[in-house]
Amino acid sequence: MQKKSNTNWLLYCRPGFEQDCAQEALRQAKLQKPIIGIEQPAITADSGYVIAALNEQSLNYRELIFTRQLIRLHHSIAQLSERDRLTPILDAIATLPGTFGALWLEAPDTNEGKLLSTFTRRFQPLLETPLREQGRLRDDATHNQLPRLHIFFPDKNSVLIGTSDPHNSADAIMGIVRQSMPPEAPSRSTMKLAEAIEVFMDRSEQTRLLRQGMQAVDLGAAPGGWTWQLVKRGIKVTAVDNGPMKGALVNHPLVQHLKQDGFKYAPHKAVDWLVCDMVEKPSKVATLIGNWFAAGWCKHAIFNLKLPMKQRVVALDSALGGIRKQLDEEGINFRMVAKQLYHDREEVTVFLTKTKG
Repeated sequence: MQKKSNTNWLLYCRPGFEQDCAQEALRQAKLQKPIIGIEQPAITADSGYVIAALNEQSLNYRELIFTRQLIRLHHSIAQLSERDRLTPILDAIATLPGTFGALWLEAPDTNEGKLLSTFTRRFQPLLETPLREQGRLRDDATHNQLPRLHIFFPDKNSVLIGTSDPHNSADAIMGIVRQSMPPEAPSRSTMKLAEAIEVFMDRSEQTRLLRQGMQAVDLGAAPGGWTWQLVKRGIKVTAVDNGPMKGALVNHPLVQHLKQDGFKYAPHKAVDWLVCDMVEKPSKVATLIGNWFAAGWCKHAIFNLKLPMKQRVVALDSALGGIRKQLDEEGINFRMVAKQLYHDREEVTVFLTKTKG
């Protein structure tokens, strides 16, 4: 019997979370069928990426929490000549079938990787020009449906070449939806909620679920970074925190600040949104969120789960599993998506919304 070849995957992640990223990918693959004779993923600590070889198994990007970008890896060139990096890369691309909808030159999200940004910007046109001349790179109306071509430089002397499916990957370079710090926002945490809204909801869903005049509760609100994101959309916010609100949110007409413990607060009537960014064990926050939905106090929520130093995947599984179990027992239909976003640190952001059956 002919031995089936492995599918190699390149996964980007937050530096320091390579083990969690690999653990989660292997688990997802094993749920499809047992993995026999597969080597453990190649992990370099604090590198910001993982290489995994899986036999026939596919991976679902949307269900991978620690994976920023999911790329099918086709070629790895360990030693590039400083005199001619272009030719071996073009030769490797020539072996790939079809055409591509985008060419993304990328580097690790590390301090060393950031130093490569000038190099990749200069190298981009050198690679893009011959690919366009060959008809391998398209920018017509169909380009969003075509695989993207990823040229990933761990350093200047090596390269990984892969492709991503636009329907099973992040639609941003490096898998990072970057946000700029609004000068009027009271804290940098505002970028976490801004990114979550962009990642978890498409434009139509944002328009439908974040409407002017809606009501929201922000637990652990101070100094107001998350409240600010809602207020700027015309949403009325009850900001619950013993600490002070700052800047434009002090005495804002759309903000009611209650100096209370977010874990003890209960609304007088149901609201549209609950947002929560409190420093507490993930199990305690998950229980709080589950209780809000079970009580019918909100329809949608975005919240952060702070991760422990060890057993992160286990702690996250337990927290999210507890929410699923509670809502299933209550007969509540829901959709829940979790991701470690670019503006997250030792945490994961979750979007939870009630659905109609």
